[in-house]
Amino acid sequence: MDASRVALLRSFLSDSMKQLGVPGASFAVLDGGKVVYEGGVGVRELGKPAPVDANTLFMAASNTKGMSTLMLSSLADEGKLKWDQPVTQLYPGFKLGDAETTQKVLFKHLICACTGLPRQDLEWIFEYKNATPESSLALLATNKPTSGFGDIFQYNNLMASAAGYIGGHLAYPEMPLGAAYDLAMQKRIFDPLGMSSTTFDMAKALKGNHASPHGMDVNGKTALAGMEMNYSIMPHRPAGGVWTTAHDFIRYVKFEADTGKVENGKQYISADNVLARRQPQVNVGENATYGMGLETEVAWGVPILFHGGSMFGFKSNFYLLPDSGIGVALLTNSDEGGRLLRPFMRRFMEIVFDGKPEAAADIKAAVATTKAGLAQFRDRLVIPAATQPVSKLAKRYQSPELGELIVSKKGRDTIFDFGEWKSVVASRKNDDGSISFITTEPTRLGFEMVVGERQGKRVLITRDGQHEYVFTEGS
Repeated sequence: MDASRVALLRSFLSDSMKQLGVPGASFAVLDGGKVVYEGGVGVRELGKPAPVDANTLFMAASNTKGMSTLMLSSLADEGKLKWDQPVTQLYPGFKLGDAETTQKVLFKHLICACTGLPRQDLEWIFEYKNATPESSLALLATNKPTSGFGDIFQYNNLMASAAGYIGGHLAYPEMPLGAAYDLAMQKRIFDPLGMSSTTFDMAKALKGNHASPHGMDVNGKTALAGMEMNYSIMPHRPAGGVWTTAHDFIRYVKFEADTGKVENGKQYISADNVLARRQPQVNVGENATYGMGLETEVAWGVPILFHGGSMFGFKSNFYLLPDSGIGVALLTNSDEGGRLLRPFMRRFMEIVFDGKPEAAADIKAAVATTKAGLAQFRDRLVIPAATQPVSKLAKRYQSPELGELIVSKKGRDTIFDFGEWKSVVASRKNDDGSISFITTEPTRLGFEMVVGERQGKRVLITRDGQHEYVFTEGS
């Protein structure tokens, strides 16, 4: 990865961002045990001139998971946990919605996506104002498996959150869970690895050189988004709350490449416990497995280690070729950055191996697919929401799991206010004759509420892949 090859990667990134509508990105490159490039492309925020650089903070989202398991590796080195030890031995208060599964969960299973527990994200996305690390663990007691242990890949943020908090507790048992986790990450990972800007402190991150979140509006135009929904992860931050820079992120990748050695060559965390995190726990797809906060794949015939990150208006990934020690870290400030991640991985490998250039075509296909899908989605929406279905809405609804929903009007717009966040909604008549209201604003586009009636009361129903949540009219 000499200067000319880095220039090719940067050029691809710049061109792809323009096509996808990604305002800013930061990336860094590792080769031969050294950081050979770090820098930025684009702007921190649309409409403002401040450029992204190597020290611009982005939310790395789920890349927090791999960093958290490094902290757990340091505890394993000290004998404070064993990967094959039942979690209830180390933290007796640990409880899932199924007693049998609770007893089967070993420490490595907290972050393996292999326990049969499904995502249960809407509950923490909608209701986070009063959430705490303690309530994050308590929410797991409502989470029940929907598949057999080890049968399929099911990503669960609450389990990853529990892994980090229990690890922090093992490091500092006298401290509150959140403070213990934050301190353990700072002292055991960020400081030793030279990640001097990396933080969980939202206020601190937002005061300095940071990227703002962006997403597409309902008409397909990239727009600045509010930060509100990103606060939802903070009570569950071991799963995705870290802010980092390309300068810091690549040092995490370097530590992976050096299997536990810090800058001076000292073995800081044992290679055995660094590599234990890569051991396959469950199949993700063809030639791809998930370990503990890390994914391994044989892609185009080459083994590669990586993990993605996704919060509202922020997408990230890192890619490491373990056999050669070449790696790259990428941070973006737009939801459309998610469509960039796989082609960026492909282009990175094309450049390293002088491979057949296909990544540019992948970007063009992603752009076309996005435009076509959004056009089809937009064509069925009524904006502003249709008067008749709006007139039949209650003013206030309540869900036991997702909290309160208040319906209001501002000019011609109908607004659904969930307390922590809100959005203008569109209406849609569905094929079965039912009516849905759809959120329309950047980074929160597409949450659907279906109009219904239950036990003589008006309701709005929303669903994720495996759960149904009912908002019932209230006084």
